[in-house]
Amino acid sequence: MTPIEILLIVILAILIIFLVYYFFRGSGGRVALSRPVESRIDEYLDRKFERFVEEWSLVRRPVLNAFKDDRNAALDRDEERIVTLKKFESEMKTTLDDLEGRLNALEDSLATEKTGRK
Repeated sequence: MTPIEILLIVILAILIIFLVYYFFRGSGGRVALSRPVESRIDEYLDRKFERFVEEWSLVRRPVLNAFKDDRNAALDRDEERIVTLKKFESEMKTTLDDLEGRLNALEDSLATEKTGRK
């Protein structure tokens, strides 16, 4: 082997070692070789999760469940009131339609009386 070939082999070995080091740099050792990109993303999200929750004003599931447990009865009552109000609204529309029909009938009868008198 010539010195140039040896130099090229050494440079290639250093390059491969650098790439392997760069791949594993900063990892917590949970990088899977079968799925390296996904495992790196998972690791990144795990490390930054607390900051994301705070930055995006997210709520964790236990806090949400505690909130739901505290407010569930009130929410159920409100939903029942909404159903009652919707029923009342439909009944009121029917009543108003009937009243409008009666008013139209009265206006028509008054108009015929006025024309009949003249």
